[in-house]
Amino acid sequence: MKTRNNNSALVSFEELKCFIRNILVQAGLPGDDADKVATLMARADLQGSDGHGVIRLPQYVKRIRAGGINTKPDIKVVRERAAMAVVDGDNAMGHLAVSYAAELAIEKARQTGVAWVGTRRSNHAGPASLYAGMPIKHGMIGVYFAVGNANHLPPWGGAEMLLSTNPIAIGVPAGKEAPIVLDMATTVAAYGKVKAKAKRGEMMPEGWMIDRQGRPLLDPNRADEGFLLPIGGHKGYGLALMVGILAGRLHGAAMGRDVVDFNKDHTTPTNTGQAILAIDLAAFGDPALFAAEIDSLIQDIRNSEKLPGTERIWLPGEQSHARRLEYQRSGIPISGGVVRELSILADELKVEPLRGVEDTR
Repeated sequence: MKTRNNNSALVSFEELKCFIRNILVQAGLPGDDADKVATLMARADLQGSDGHGVIRLPQYVKRIRAGGINTKPDIKVVRERAAMAVVDGDNAMGHLAVSYAAELAIEKARQTGVAWVGTRRSNHAGPASLYAGMPIKHGMIGVYFAVGNANHLPPWGGAEMLLSTNPIAIGVPAGKEAPIVLDMATTVAAYGKVKAKAKRGEMMPEGWMIDRQGRPLLDPNRADEGFLLPIGGHKGYGLALMVGILAGRLHGAAMGRDVVDFNKDHTTPTNTGQAILAIDLAAFGDPALFAAEIDSLIQDIRNSEKLPGTERIWLPGEQSHARRLEYQRSGIPISGGVVRELSILADELKVEPLRGVEDTR
């Protein structure tokens, strides 16, 4: 793949998906499972969530090769009532376990109006917005919680990292407008963004991390020397704690000292927990009227009075939607550091490398 001085290249969604699938098949995943995981990973990059897309592929392969991922899992429901279920992922790729949970939540919500499905014995599954967005296609609101796959956050005022980035995502259908999709870590930045900065050879902005003396930590390659900061100070710490309880402890998944750092440990099952809540709009009223009202709200916010120097007021998820449209036209940018790592992986597994085109932007 050719690159310029900006050390990035452009690939199409289909090429990226095919490459990821081929790598996963060579690593040991069955074809259908590899296809589902590859589709979700490529969608992450397509929407600009580059900390959770193909950048994670070498790490996933390491875990598969080391036995840390079950390539032939028996994903199943282990607890169930009309409007809830707990899914045992059997240490599968997280994308498979969470997709299973989301599909089940949608199916149940059609009958009960609201349904909660949680996972245990799952794994890292990519950006939260992928799963909060799944119910939208079925006329539902989606709410997603997850326990992060490594602890990067101490309790407020503490120095021992007992919590993770523990993300929240909420997807709300609209009509003519793009859906509103909030996807946020309970830390100022997700750890995937730290990894992406390191791959691109960039420094972190002040306010993402501090070292153990409380000083700003700007070099992503020194991330192990400090920890991420919570959003809103003690309020973000409280959110991380509660999300961990809802997504982890509630389903018998890991939290606190039980969380396995999958960045360093490739063999120990992570027992990751996630939860998806599906809310069927039809249970609350006319979905078309709701969508029209959301459109009106979006337009009111977008067209409201702006502060000096502000060009546009964005809605949550709007920039990801814009990137998705742009990348569908021009290709998905992959940084030079990731390109090099993927080329090495392709060579090891005897897979055709990414070709792409030169990024001249």
